[in-house]
Amino acid sequence: MPEDALPLQGLVVVEFSTSVAGPFAGQVLADLGAEVFKVERPDGGDDARHWGPPFVDGVAPVFQTLNRNKHSLAVNLKDERERAALAAFIRDRADIVVQNLRPGLMDTFGLDADSLRAGKPDLIYCNMTAFGPVGPKRMQPGYDPLMQACAGIMSTTGIEGHEPVRVGPSLVDQGSGMWAVIGIMAALIERGRSGQGATIDTSLYETAVGWLPAQIATFLASGKVPGRIGTENAGIAPYKAFEAQGGWLVIAAGNNGLFGRLTGVLGRPDWAQDARFATNPARVENRIALNAAIQQVIATGDRDAWLARLEQAGVPAAPVLALDETLADPQFAALDILQPVPGSDSRLVGLPLHFDGTRPPLRSGHPAVGDRTDVLAAYFPQEARDERIA
Repeated sequence: MPEDALPLQGLVVVEFSTSVAGPFAGQVLADLGAEVFKVERPDGGDDARHWGPPFVDGVAPVFQTLNRNKHSLAVNLKDERERAALAAFIRDRADIVVQNLRPGLMDTFGLDADSLRAGKPDLIYCNMTAFGPVGPKRMQPGYDPLMQACAGIMSTTGIEGHEPVRVGPSLVDQGSGMWAVIGIMAALIERGRSGQGATIDTSLYETAVGWLPAQIATFLASGKVPGRIGTENAGIAPYKAFEAQGGWLVIAAGNNGLFGRLTGVLGRPDWAQDARFATNPARVENRIALNAAIQQVIATGDRDAWLARLEQAGVPAAPVLALDETLADPQFAALDILQPVPGSDSRLVGLPLHFDGTRPPLRSGHPAVGDRTDVLAAYFPQEARDERIA
């Protein structure tokens, strides 16, 4: 896919962000073709550059993947002249601003949405905070595991009786980045109609709560606080991981027809007629007995043999794989989602999107700190330009 065919080609984004959530939003916009200028401290840049080991070419892999396809502006936001130059650059060239800095900091610098949109009404400005723009915690900082804890995700993750478990990927950070991009896309459509920009707010806390609609709706309907049930689904059975010889597999028999096929594979067709298991509500009520019975049968055979039989019968099932096994899977290879980084031996996971059969390519790796600060030169007074050159 050529660069001029990418869907956001021609749009300019200025990103004030650190860590994961804001950079992920900027990464998605950049991967889709926008020109993203990441604002960093001159003395070392984003802290995520140093989140290691391991390091590749002196930079942490997490920074590399979240900041590919971007430029870097090294700006001291405490310097009034540098802030003024940056504000002028935004008014002159930017379509979108994304920021996830500490609440109130952008107001202190005069780079908040109200200040910038006063001189540029068509600017789309996205705030990404920990707890949102209102409420008693609105000024508090936050991180992915804190939100998984206080929003209730950890209370439904893991196994009852064991310590709380964080979901492995930073799903709150990255989910917030996705909501930021969705809001920005919607604002771009509206700007195309009205010519007006928008101020968008999203937060880690709202994203964390937003991952729990089924659990919250179920609690409101039943009054029962959901607990931790491992790999299971609270409303479906059987729907969990079982241990076979040679490894684990997950079986998801989500309706009566699939359960009937499963009983045939397991050699226990009588279970489909058993009153305890004949319907999904009955199976959910008797999940402990059902799961134990299935586990007893599964334990007698090889995992891959079970998977082959389940696939032949049309019963949804999958092996529990480690990452090295995932990367060796033929399906992973067929999708060609690992993409080479230009000018590097690294490979990174591309966007999980195709446009007319083509995945947006990686156009460049992560930027060096301040690699494009030169674009601000025209916005400095002459004496300030001379100082920066000196």
